[in-house]
Amino acid sequence: MRIATWNINGLRARLDFMALWLNERQPDVVGLQELKIPTEQFPYEFFDDLGYHCLVHGQKSWNGVAILTRQPADLKQAGLPGEEAWGSRLITAQTSGGLEFTTVYCPNGKSIAHEDYPNKLSWYDSLAAHWQRGDHALRILCGDFNIVPNPIDTWRGHDADGDIFHTPEERTRLQKLFDLGMTDLYRHRYPDQQAFSWWDYRGGAFHRKQGLRIDFVLGTGAIKEGVSEVVIDREFRKKHEGLTASDHAPVFVDLSL
Repeated sequence: MRIATWNINGLRARLDFMALWLNERQPDVVGLQELKIPTEQFPYEFFDDLGYHCLVHGQKSWNGVAILTRQPADLKQAGLPGEEAWGSRLITAQTSGGLEFTTVYCPNGKSIAHEDYPNKLSWYDSLAAHWQRGDHALRILCGDFNIVPNPIDTWRGHDADGDIFHTPEERTRLQKLFDLGMTDLYRHRYPDQQAFSWWDYRGGAFHRKQGLRIDFVLGTGAIKEGVSEVVIDREFRKKHEGLTASDHAPVFVDLSL
């Protein structure tokens, strides 16, 4: 089974690019973030033609999350309880294979001096409280977390400590999810490998290897034991057939359940 997460940074601009990726990588379940379209405008028929069922929690212009599945899935949750004012940032599906799959687009925070920063921390507290209420053995939590877990996950290393995405307060919130039994599957498989999932469009950051790893697939212990590979799909951060990629690379995991 192949599961994936991808911040596509605007669905309308990325449809043809996504089709290339879906046909090439053939994932079974995909979490998408930053759709930037309302639910009623989601192109269901486009994905149906590609062989995917869609569950969508959209929003005009900003945010928005969706789950694509090869087999029909049931919508379990749309929106993070208590954090509705922060927009469409969480969706959970129960797949036909018994997997509980959640994708999130966590708040950015903008800067540590901005009012969005304490709100980001509060959102994470709500996410941990929500996650703690679940007890499914086969759980995935994936998406754009907008937190760099450790210095190895940023091109600036320790020089970035204390900046937005790199603060102790943010990392403590991410650690809470690990304390609740979730494992960062990429870091578990590759404990010492530096790799990034996001690069700024500006300044040639991708080619200069100036990136951050902020897109994760987290899994329970039962998921972790079934993982055979985890890939940050850098190839699809590049242009393909003249089409512009998102500033995030997809991340996919191959596993047996």
